[in-house]
Amino acid sequence: MSSMSPGERLRPVDLAREHGLSTQAIRNYEQAGILPSAGRTPHGYRTYTSLHAQALRAFIALVPGHGHQTATSIMQAVNRDAVEEALRLIDESHAQLLDDRRTLLAVERALRDLEPSAVPGPSEPGVTFIGPLAGKLGIRPATLRKWEHAGLVQPRRDPQTGYRVYTAADVRDAQLAHQLRRGGYLLEQIAPLLAQVRAAGGLAPLATALRDWHGRLSARGRAMLTGAAELDAYLSRRSA
Repeated sequence: MSSMSPGERLRPVDLAREHGLSTQAIRNYEQAGILPSAGRTPHGYRTYTSLHAQALRAFIALVPGHGHQTATSIMQAVNRDAVEEALRLIDESHAQLLDDRRTLLAVERALRDLEPSAVPGPSEPGVTFIGPLAGKLGIRPATLRKWEHAGLVQPRRDPQTGYRVYTAADVRDAQLAHQLRRGGYLLEQIAPLLAQVRAAGGLAPLATALRDWHGRLSARGRAMLTGAAELDAYLSRRSA
């Protein structure tokens, strides 16, 4: 943290240099309400103080844990003295992180049950159709069609009606795809994992993905702690 005095006047370049930003970015952050309004010299040049420097540190620290949009909303709320709104946004981020952790645990529990001997054969009768399956997962039928196009699910077609028929294995693949999508994985990352499970290659291909997911959730949690510390410092300066 900088050792500048509280009343020291700073230029946009002084704030920008600490974080490797452009001076235009500093002006944009002020215009967006991420920073409090700058003072002006008699000639109209912006001047900032250590309060602005701490606001910028808080925002930069909040982004990794909460995302750019939420971090922006948090700073905007603080700068208009709506601290309770800012705290609510932070609580929502923590709740989402907890939900993501529960999702990961659900994926791991599901994978523990996926033994090759338990995978239904392709000739077994279908158990559901696209509408009911989409409703069960809380997604649109169009999403399931998109997943099919990407190779995540491979329903067969009823020869009489032409409707997609999802077997127990297809439902399992759709559930895993849904969980992994929530974990931030792209369709092209999920498809080969499910293909290997489908080929009865065991669950080893998913081990690396799950370890990476655990690591990203832990990193988000640590980033939230860092962001909270910098935001608390900013709130203390504002109330001083």
